[in-house]
Amino acid sequence: MASQWLFSLPALSTTPSACSLEKEFYDRARGVEFLFRLGSSLALPTSAICTAATWFHRFYMRYSMEDFHRQDVAASCVFLATKTEECGRKLRDVARVYQAKVKNIDVNAVPADSKEVDVCQSAILLTEEVLLEALCFDFVVESPHAELLDLFESLGSDTELQEYAWSLAHDSYRTPLCILYSPRAIAVACYVLGQRVIDGPNSLSLDARISASAPSNSLPTPPSHKPPSPDATRAAVDYYNLTDAELTQISEAIGMLLEFYSAQDQEMYPYLSSIISVPPPTQRTQRARFFVTRSQVEASTSSSDHPSNSQDGLGRTPSSSHGGRTPVTQTSDNNKIT
Repeated sequence: MASQWLFSLPALSTTPSACSLEKEFYDRARGVEFLFRLGSSLALPTSAICTAATWFHRFYMRYSMEDFHRQDVAASCVFLATKTEECGRKLRDVARVYQAKVKNIDVNAVPADSKEVDVCQSAILLTEEVLLEALCFDFVVESPHAELLDLFESLGSDTELQEYAWSLAHDSYRTPLCILYSPRAIAVACYVLGQRVIDGPNSLSLDARISASAPSNSLPTPPSHKPPSPDATRAAVDYYNLTDAELTQISEAIGMLLEFYSAQDQEMYPYLSSIISVPPPTQRTQRARFFVTRSQVEASTSSSDHPSNSQDGLGRTPSSSHGGRTPVTQTSDNNKIT
């Protein structure tokens, strides 16, 4: 991956968006979720959906969320990906699915010749022009899924682990991991975290699994639980012979994934409990918290001063040069989901 598309953690605090950092990543996650729904309804391959999601994050490193609605950007990323990934879909079909999603109706109920579809097509094309500029016409994207396939084949992973790691890699696009770390680092992070969830609470910690040296063989065996051998728990790390810097990136990636899951509604998604209960690795790089619950985001947004007038609680000083309307908060804006 070209280095211009990998950003430092501090760079996330200087994006053009004027909202708080936690609000931006909350809305990015919502935008990627909308993108996934579009891609799924259009029956796109995983490669095209992951490519579009990567472009989505790259776009908002250079343009403001206040100036470009996340759903328009998501649809433009999907439409462009259908062309570059050779799985072409008609613009009108993308626009119809877009309208069906925002109205929560069947796509067959959306007339192909409706004015709303025409307006949606125009919005997608206009946003695509800016997207092409933001991407510098660089369409090459590598995904952690390709690295995972290599790991699965080389390490002989069982089906359960493969499903866990694959799902974690998919969810990683709801976070900014794809613009922070290499696909290999993300793949190993997903593999190791999936392995830890399956092995259970009495198995080796994440720190032991991604340490620079293998853990001792003399670890005690907990009652009624036989952990896998230390070599098996470090299979992905040892396979690539990773450097200390890469291990730090993997640790940070796992920590970000766990932070993201911990901010989700556990009552709505009870199956996340096994992931959320995993103690995160020791944080090697100090940073602000990126993900908070929906209620915390809403409370912060309603109670804080305008971000262009004050520094927010995450130590971020938003730029005030990206004004204009804020479609994110307008429910009447072309029926967009807020």
